[in-house]
Amino acid sequence: MRSMTGFGHAEETLDGRAVTVELKAVNHRFFEYNARLPRPLAFLDDRLKPYLARILARGKLDVFVAVAAAESGAQVQCDFALAAAYRAALADIAAACGVPDRTDAQAVARFPDVLTAHREAEDEETLWQAVRGVTDKALEMLLASRRREGEELKKDILARIEELRAGVAFIEARAPQTVREHMDKVAARLKELQVTADEGRLLTEAALLADRLAVDEETVRLTAHLDEFVRLTGLEEPVGRKLDFLLQEIGREINTVGSKSQDVALARTVVDMKAACEKIREQIQNVE
Repeated sequence: MRSMTGFGHAEETLDGRAVTVELKAVNHRFFEYNARLPRPLAFLDDRLKPYLARILARGKLDVFVAVAAAESGAQVQCDFALAAAYRAALADIAAACGVPDRTDAQAVARFPDVLTAHREAEDEETLWQAVRGVTDKALEMLLASRRREGEELKKDILARIEELRAGVAFIEARAPQTVREHMDKVAARLKELQVTADEGRLLTEAALLADRLAVDEETVRLTAHLDEFVRLTGLEEPVGRKLDFLLQEIGREINTVGSKSQDVALARTVVDMKAACEKIREQIQNVE
């Protein structure tokens, strides 16, 4: 079981490039991808998203990538004709205004398009291979943190499942007793009123009451659902959505038991089971 929350960071220098990748994941109903990439690396977006989506089934993922070359490899070119034109214009301004002409090369170089830097375009496939390798390392760290948190979630969830099992066992033991106790109260009340009741009628009423209050089917389904829940927590694949659906089924069975219960002890047990379900629901919102 894996949580949807995690962080991964990796840095490596490959072929003179310092590559940094950071991955940050938080809870989300589906897989949501958001990347911060420098403009020269924008092409990586179309490669990173499907690559990561194959591994991370759910969660909101923020991706940061930076690639810094050890040597810029840029060439600076000067437009001398444009620089001369700027210089002539500045001289004309000085003469027209009657001020000293103190223009230097640095001042002319600041004007637009006098100096331009040209960088040789890097091979996209080579860059992708470098980034993917570092991404794999960051992803390994992210998955490790998600597994650690997932194990803690699993321990807490399984403890709640045992609470539900104990509740089911109590219901199975207590439910038949409630029918007998109810009929005993009816017989005692009839005796108190000195009313003679037909024994056959009492047996019929007892049978109808037992059928109306019976929760055998619900407890059998509850046990099956709890067994399946435990099985799912042991799988390697993402199970968050399946657990969420199964927990809804467990909740429905518990609600049905509660609607049939006319006993204080059973009602309290149902309330405790609902509370345990709510705690499980809060936890599985973090499960991938």
